[in-house]
Amino acid sequence: MGIDVEKQTNLLDLDRQSMEAYFADMGEKPFRAAQVLKWIYQHGITDFSEMTTLSKALREKLSDIARIELPKIISEQISEDGTRKWLIQLDTNNSIETVFIPEKDRGTLCISSQVGCALDCSFCSTGKQGFNRNLSTGEIIGQLWIASQALGDYEHKNRTISNIVMMGMGEPMLNFDNVVSAMNLMKEDHAYGLSRRRVTLSTSGLVPAIDKLAETSDVSLAISLHATNDELRNKLVPINKSYPIAELMDACRRYAKIRAVDTITFEYVMLDGINDSEAEARMLVKLMNGIPAKINLIPFNPFPGTDYKCSSTGAIDKFRDVLIKGGIFTITRKTRGEDIDAACGQLVGKVMARAKKHQHQKMDNQA
Repeated sequence: MGIDVEKQTNLLDLDRQSMEAYFADMGEKPFRAAQVLKWIYQHGITDFSEMTTLSKALREKLSDIARIELPKIISEQISEDGTRKWLIQLDTNNSIETVFIPEKDRGTLCISSQVGCALDCSFCSTGKQGFNRNLSTGEIIGQLWIASQALGDYEHKNRTISNIVMMGMGEPMLNFDNVVSAMNLMKEDHAYGLSRRRVTLSTSGLVPAIDKLAETSDVSLAISLHATNDELRNKLVPINKSYPIAELMDACRRYAKIRAVDTITFEYVMLDGINDSEAEARMLVKLMNGIPAKINLIPFNPFPGTDYKCSSTGAIDKFRDVLIKGGIFTITRKTRGEDIDAACGQLVGKVMARAKKHQHQKMDNQA
């Protein structure tokens, strides 16, 4: 009689705490969790028979009751600037995109958290695809695993991937538990061992979830802001209708206080004639009052069907200068991977869309 895969536990879905509980339920010591985590994430081993620090009996038992199931790379594109984008298969109907951005002093992996996105921000291609489902913990951490293998990051020697940003497809806060569990593995010493400052979660501004994150995790926080008044932000980032700017800024102040963070990053896409005036830059300085802020100005990356245009280089420079004079650390993000549609706001994957409606009510109930 064959093994029923559906009844096997995918160990990629378990962070260290969950893994320890899993082995305890088997009557094993908690240190088995650390051993298995090291084999999976530090040695890249997914075959239980090769985990030689485990007893033969335990390896055989795990082969019966557990599995290590990874998403699969369908295709890879490499930009002229060295950016890599992988199309990753999750199931028969759905795929996501994951992007690696190499720089002189770091290598950043942009990870997806949902198939599509339900928030429908007007300047983002991902939201136009609709939404299907959340990714499991294993599908989130699996993106880091397969990217590490593809880049030759074996046993963390000469690590190519130094930073993680939860800025790919989807709103991470609407997949809260699985995202936090995956981030725990990113920071776990027996897994990837990244510092909290090198793992960043980006959100469109779900206030209850920001407060919950402050009590749950210590990762870096980024806010997808893009406007300085509610009327405009309601159009650009519709979730603002539920959590307006003043409430969002208060949540950021609470997060900074609870977590004693060095900075909170605010992302601001530069849209020609929409949000790029010097007057709006001065308003942005006022909004940052009491927040340890860093602002990333993001030149808009076009996609088919959009009416938006990127601000001119001159307008972006003037906007940045106002912020810097106002005492705000500001950088203009260099567009990377645009020739392979890997730039910010361009990720689409393959989504069997179920809905575009907002799903923040679910998050309200969980927070």
